[in-house]
Amino acid sequence: MLTASFFTWHLWHALPLIIFISLAYGATRHEELFPILVQSWRSLIWIVGFMAIIYAILFFAGWGL
Repeated sequence: MLTASFFTWHLWHALPLIIFISLAYGATRHEELFPILVQSWRSLIWIVGFMAIIYAILFFAGWGL
């Protein structure tokens, strides 16, 4: 039986990368701090949502394997 602990999940390493990419993307669009943070939050939610959808598709595609 395959068991995975939530704290040893390897996708946790992607979280800092997603945060830095979101901040860099927000900083290329705006010059003031508050609009940068708003844009960063929106892009962070978009990236995490997209990754979750792809993860769910791959998880359910491999369900019967």
